[in-house]
Order: sequence, then C-alpha cells, then structure tokens
Amino acid sequence: MVRAFLDANVLFSAVYRPDAGIRRLWRIATVRLLTSAYAAEEARRNLDNAEPRADLETLLASLEIVGTPADRRIPAARKLPDKDRPILLAAIEGRATHLLSGDVEHFGPYYGRTVEGVLILPPADFFRSISR
Repeated sequence: MVRAFLDANVLFSAVYRPDAGIRRLWRIATVRLLTSAYAAEEARRNLDNAEPRADLETLLASLEIVGTPADRRIPAARKLPDKDRPILLAAIEGRATHLLSGDVEHFGPYYGRTVEGVLILPPADFFRSISR
C-alpha cells in the first residue's frame, strides 16, 4: 500500500480551497495518508479563520499522525532547511513511501529523489504516478 506523508502546505491547500484537486487524496482507497503533529500545527497557524480550521481538523481525523524523532541526521538531505527537517524525519519515521510537498523552494531540489525510502514529489507528480 502507498503511504503518503502530507506536508503542511498540502494540508493547507486542501482546506483553503475545498474544490482543489488535492482533496482527491482523501478518496483514493489504495493510499494511506499520514502527517505529523508538526505539519498539522504549521497548517493551523497559517489558517486565519474558524471554518477552514474546522475543516482541517476533520481531514486530520482521517490521517495517521506520526511522531518526529529528535536529533536524527539525514545526510542525503543536508541542504534541507532546519524548519523542514522535521517533515522529512516524520515521513521516514512513519515509513511513508512518498512525501508530498508543494514547497518548491525547499523540497524542490529533492523532487523525484528517494531519501531513506521516501520518494519526494509535488502532489501533481504523485497523482500522475499512481494513475499509471
């Protein structure tokens, strides 16, 4: 089974625009969605009113929430900014097969690469890969 870890920006996009294509993730039976408390909190901080926050909580209830190991190094992602390391670490810890992030600036250099078993992709590429 595909285990897709969702970065905060993917969670944010899913509730900021409920008609966005990213919401399809929640309807794919062969994909198990996961995230971390760290990613969920970042998404919450970026939502400015109650309605999207409530929608986020509804979506989060259907995700597996994984922990983030402390003080673990990721040599293959040494250029990843400190604020994004917990995202990748949690994806690794949760045994995700994929990390979905729209953060082109920070995760873009890793798109299409597998780091400790986790393939990092933008959501559009993930959708293309599972529709083959």
